[in-house]
Amino acid sequence: MTYWALNAFFLGAVALVVLAAVLTRRGPRWRPLGVAAVVLLATTAVFDNVMIGIGLVAYNPDLISGAFVGIAPLEDFAYAIAAVVLLPSLWHLLPARTISTDPSTSTGSTHA
Repeated sequence: MTYWALNAFFLGAVALVVLAAVLTRRGPRWRPLGVAAVVLLATTAVFDNVMIGIGLVAYNPDLISGAFVGIAPLEDFAYAIAAVVLLPSLWHLLPARTISTDPSTSTGSTHA
C-alpha cells in the first residue's frame, strides 16, 4: 500500500466529518483554518526535513510519489492538513457547553 493510499483512508474520514459539520450548519470558519494550515504546513516542512535529514524517519522509495518539499515527501503533509481541518470540525459538532451563573450549581470550593 502506498502512502497516498493510506492517506486516502484518513482524508476520507476527515472529509466525512467536515461534511457532517457543514451539513449541520455548524461548520468551521475557513479563513482561520487557512491561516492555521499555512503555519502548520510551514512548521511541518521544517521539522519533517530535519527529521528525515538526521535519519530519524525514512520512507520506502517504492511507496512514495516522488514529489518532495525539500527532502520530505509530499504525502507527509496530508496528516497536517487532516489535523487542521478535522479538529475544528469535530469541535463544531460537539454540543455547546454553557456556563452556569447560578452559584448553587457551582462545583468549586466554598469559603466559610
